[in-house]
Amino acid sequence: MRIAVFLAAATALAAGEQKLGKPLQLAQPSSVEAVTGNPAPLLGKTVQVKGKITEVCQMMGCWIALVEPGKQANLRVKVADGEIVFPKDSVGKMAIAEGKLTKLELTKEQVIARARHEAEEQGRKFDASSVKRSAAIYELQGTGAVILD
Repeated sequence: MRIAVFLAAATALAAGEQKLGKPLQLAQPSSVEAVTGNPAPLLGKTVQVKGKITEVCQMMGCWIALVEPGKQANLRVKVADGEIVFPKDSVGKMAIAEGKLTKLELTKEQVIARARHEAEEQGRKFDASSVKRSAAIYELQGTGAVILD
């Protein structure tokens, strides 16, 4: 009887997670704010971050945007197309993602092209005149993730 109760409880816990890609290697996730607040020492290193999903690529599920609940800090987790497919209905759920932190140096034209592409993916309007300058963007090149229900 005890074994059956234990197995039922373990199954219920596992049902609340969706594991994607490679298994997570690090023991503890960092907050989005901790990673984005001081990204330089983490560049090129494997980082694990936990946050709330605010956006998902609606074309191929190849990226998610994570935010620190109650904060402005956000971080995009990008994966190779088809390597991991993030569920398009996971907005609002918490996730833990792992991968290498990278920095993208974009010209103004590249920022415009990227924003235009994202707007098309998400079905939003985009005004190129809203982009005023080049940008440095930090992104997690994801290798694995767990979406929590």
